[in-house]
Amino acid sequence: MSRISQYLSAEHYQCDTLFAEAESAVAEARWEQATPLYGEFRIETEQHFRREEEVLFPAFEQATGLVGGPTEFMRGEHSQMRRLLSRLDHALSSRNAEQFLGEAETLLTLMQQHNLKEENVLYRLAGQALAGETDDLLEKMQALEAQA
Repeated sequence: MSRISQYLSAEHYQCDTLFAEAESAVAEARWEQATPLYGEFRIETEQHFRREEEVLFPAFEQATGLVGGPTEFMRGEHSQMRRLLSRLDHALSSRNAEQFLGEAETLLTLMQQHNLKEENVLYRLAGQALAGETDDLLEKMQALEAQA
């Protein structure tokens, strides 16, 4: 497993953990805990998307010439997830547990499928294509956190 794959897969795990905690808090009507947990999940997820969309995907496309291929598909799924996140934002702010949990189920399924595709296909391809650029790419990804 490449260092890029390890780094981004660890972010998947972190986001999944935060999401599960937020979902559990909503299911138990622990709104005081659900709101900050979901907020942290939301921030971490968007940060992860930015690392891919602003650093990894462009570098992969340039190195492979595969523009409009797997990275474009992943961007499309990011857009789908962002729409679901907006619906979750609304459900949380209105403390509508039923709506939140329904949207959460849809998002969880999409995230699981998306993460598998990235971890088993895209990150492996990127690790091979970008092996000589790993340090630079990881530095750029980490710099995005400082900008947030």
